[in-house]
Amino acid sequence: MHPGWIASLCVAFRANSAAIPPSKRLAGPAPHRSRCSRWFIHGLLGIVACGGGDRDQRALIQNRGSDTLLNVAQAWAETYKNVNTNVSVAVTGGGSGTGISAMINGTVDIANSSRKMRESELEAARSNGVEPIEFIVGYDALAVYLHADNPIESMTLALLKAIYGEGGDVTRWSDLGVAVPGCGTDEIVLVSRQNNSGTYVYFKEAVLGDDTEYKLGSRDMHGSKDVVELVENTPCAIGYSGLAYATEHVRMPCIAAEEGADCVEPTIASAVTGTYPIARPLMMYTAGRPQGAIKDYMDWIRSAEGQCVILERGYAPYTEVECA
Repeated sequence: MHPGWIASLCVAFRANSAAIPPSKRLAGPAPHRSRCSRWFIHGLLGIVACGGGDRDQRALIQNRGSDTLLNVAQAWAETYKNVNTNVSVAVTGGGSGTGISAMINGTVDIANSSRKMRESELEAARSNGVEPIEFIVGYDALAVYLHADNPIESMTLALLKAIYGEGGDVTRWSDLGVAVPGCGTDEIVLVSRQNNSGTYVYFKEAVLGDDTEYKLGSRDMHGSKDVVELVENTPCAIGYSGLAYATEHVRMPCIAAEEGADCVEPTIASAVTGTYPIARPLMMYTAGRPQGAIKDYMDWIRSAEGQCVILERGYAPYTEVECA
């Protein structure tokens, strides 16, 4: 605001004050420039706070969490701009645990998660007066990634456990009877995720089990995309990440639940049917039943239009949809 405008308003303010009979005036010195400026600023703030003018009020929804869901969450937010122009959705990653903690603490409206909330998290939420509500918004096949020159075409859950699990005896590619071009050391380079990641938690549950921890010495990446990029550029590497982050520069072996069982490729279809052994639901959590703009947004995500967005991004919709 230009100072001259404030001064002009203050002149008018003083003139009006002078017209008031002395008996009706408030005690105290006449308003000087700084006091008048403060009077004007307080009035201006009041106008802004009350939404002066004819401008529509835009709702801002804060959405944070799973890096697996980051890709589609950003796509949902971008598409929703055309659905409701009065709502803006801010999306950040950081991992499932980070998003859940933020939802519990009230700093975000929606938490994205590639795993179910832990009992300890539910207890923390309830002690904070929050009753989390879970929404399944899609499904994902957790793919195993190999360098493009790695000749392995199939693996079992038991083999993955021997590679990634503490005490596992598979540490070199020659242990599997293969030689990987470009991997001069023959040593298997384990690429994993940080422990605040829902992908990290789910892989442990589905592959290692409750009785086994991860081997030490893995390269723990911050995001899903980072895992795939490192494997792509490291001939000795193996990693795991969401199917939506696959590129033509890496290989994804089929996975069998046990020796002799059908070896299933990670696809949207096998994630929907549950035939892929490492398929998982993708969730969003809200602090209590969503209301207003948050409810409208969640309803849209789970609608046919929202589910076609998740399908386009390489994930499986939570329900059958027909998309153009």
